[in-house]
Amino acid sequence: MKRVDDFRLQLGKHELVPIMVGGMGVDISTAELSLEAARLGGIGHISDAMVPTVSDRRFNTKYVKNKLKQYKFNVANTDKAVVKFDLGLLAEATALHVGRTMEAKRGDGLIFINCMEKLTMNAPKETLRVRIKAALDAGIDGVTLAAGLHLGSFGLIEDHPRFRDVKLGIIVSSLRALQLFIKKSARTNRFPDYVVIEGPLAGGHLGFGMDWSQFDLATIVAEIREWLKAENLDIPLIPAGGIFTGSDAVAFLDAGAAAVQVATRFTVSKECGLPEDVQQEYFKAGEPDIEVNTISPTGYPMRMLKNSPGIGDGIRPNCEAYGYLLDSNGSCQYVEAYNREVALHPEAKKVKVLDKTCLCTHMRNFEIWTCGHYTYRLKDTSRRNEDGSYQLLSAEHIFRDYQFSTDNTIALPA
Repeated sequence: MKRVDDFRLQLGKHELVPIMVGGMGVDISTAELSLEAARLGGIGHISDAMVPTVSDRRFNTKYVKNKLKQYKFNVANTDKAVVKFDLGLLAEATALHVGRTMEAKRGDGLIFINCMEKLTMNAPKETLRVRIKAALDAGIDGVTLAAGLHLGSFGLIEDHPRFRDVKLGIIVSSLRALQLFIKKSARTNRFPDYVVIEGPLAGGHLGFGMDWSQFDLATIVAEIREWLKAENLDIPLIPAGGIFTGSDAVAFLDAGAAAVQVATRFTVSKECGLPEDVQQEYFKAGEPDIEVNTISPTGYPMRMLKNSPGIGDGIRPNCEAYGYLLDSNGSCQYVEAYNREVALHPEAKKVKVLDKTCLCTHMRNFEIWTCGHYTYRLKDTSRRNEDGSYQLLSAEHIFRDYQFSTDNTIALPA
């Protein structure tokens, strides 16, 4: 019976175990998690979501504190257009996060950074260009373009000396999205080195509407594979979303996928950035505890645990410290929703905002518990302790289980 280890992903000169660990932000896919994936011969991801915050945690920098101090005069103002990011400091924070991670890398695998287009930061193109270029300067092995169509992203970095050599990929959820990306990127004479096809069972933001349940990952992968074949394009395809066992992965690899991207099972690893009390919530979750909602200010549906503390919490917008979802006009859907509720309830000391959430603050504080559809199966991957809690797993244990398991079995920890 075939195992994932019977296959290999060929990316340029690199021959890799065909397992890619997805880039979960904010610092849920930590440097430590990505380093383990690379050490074991696969691909790990760090995320560029709120990198200044991540740098403050890892390296004791003061980016967030200083930004808040600079714009403290605007905290009570409903207009956030004045709040800007210092692009030099943004590049500095990215260089720290990526550079230190790459310095620590061991093994034959690779480390990529997941780069979200929807982190608009009050200057969408400029901040995106700075974030990607700073990661390239710091030696990242690859960049996965996520959370958006990225129609102009290749153009933003085509003058970078590493543009032709670094591995560049895109996450899509439909053939149409990939066709648009390739068409718009054609003038750079550069195709993506790989395509991650994220299906409807993935965690966090989804590339589908609220009709997500009508779609099927295997069908989307097959459609894209046939189109690439008809166009004589040889681009490795990497399915993602709902691949819970090594046997799930083998089914895609046997059908022609180059690798698989997995994430949900790594949320309960010791190397994951989630606090342990939150990881225990993931273990305890049942299928009815998981929902897809529209509270994200990005406009994308999002999958998360229903009991996430950030759902409905009418916290005052903290754009002066964060502001990652401000568009080019200084607007954010949460700020608009919060101001609406304050106007409707002028006497209330604290309002509830049910339709949107302050994603920056709540993701930073691990209070929006994004998760994959099969999170309710995590309890079957571990052992229960005498106190009722579940044993955390090592990233190596999870990676090896994907790599070597058969018959849809899951190896429990010793």
